[in-house]
Amino acid sequence: MKLGFIGTGNMATAMMGGILANGLAKADEVIGADPSEAGRNRVQEKYGIHVTDDNKTAAGQADILVLSVKPQFYADVIEGIKDVITDRHLIITIAPGKTLDWVEEQFGKPVKIIRTMPNTPAMVGEGMTAVCKNKYVTEEEMEEALKILGSFGKAEVIPERLMDAVVSVSGSSPAYVFVLIEAMADAAVSGGMPRAQAYKFAAQAVMGSAKMVLETGKHPAELKDMVCSPAGTTIEAVRVLEEMGFRSAVIEAMKTCEEISKSL
Repeated sequence: MKLGFIGTGNMATAMMGGILANGLAKADEVIGADPSEAGRNRVQEKYGIHVTDDNKTAAGQADILVLSVKPQFYADVIEGIKDVITDRHLIITIAPGKTLDWVEEQFGKPVKIIRTMPNTPAMVGEGMTAVCKNKYVTEEEMEEALKILGSFGKAEVIPERLMDAVVSVSGSSPAYVFVLIEAMADAAVSGGMPRAQAYKFAAQAVMGSAKMVLETGKHPAELKDMVCSPAGTTIEAVRVLEEMGFRSAVIEAMKTCEEISKSL
């Protein structure tokens, strides 16, 4: 298996790291294309992979090709490589708003395409990736892709109609969580805690809470109730959050994110 990446930014780097660490490919089986010399040098020094400034070279050498560029560059990138794409290629996309049909239309011919939406926690091996495929991808090829995508976190197959919802609930949501952690830390600093320690306490609380949801199988509301003692500190904090529209603010932000994703 030869793996190619067009674009060597943060998401591509996270994917490469998981793939190589889990032995799904060797460094000499991976090639990354990037017009930026600094970008090429960074991934070559970090992982020892092959690099090039020519997208066609990467596409021509790859069996599985990841288009890891921003959505606005997809049309130009595909235009530049479509002549070297054959029925041996499996294309993996990571662009919000770019449907399977749209990508195939850009290639102008039947192409095996897997659409994904990973998130930045992939950089620490804790990504969440949604996956769907077009009709040309076999079940065996899908299983191979799921192994790759699961090498830097978790991957789950969904119907394509849910992809915009995925953008808001996992693709973009790390930013919301970072804002929450920052706000929690600010409050702790206001209470006298040193800044570095405040970030550690806040981040660990978020990570531990998420682990409880995933591992206990309990409803988040039930877990919340376990913390809220009668007439205690926590229920008063929750009351203030509700009074300030915390839950509604999160929902409205995510719905806006979903609508923007649909328009890309």
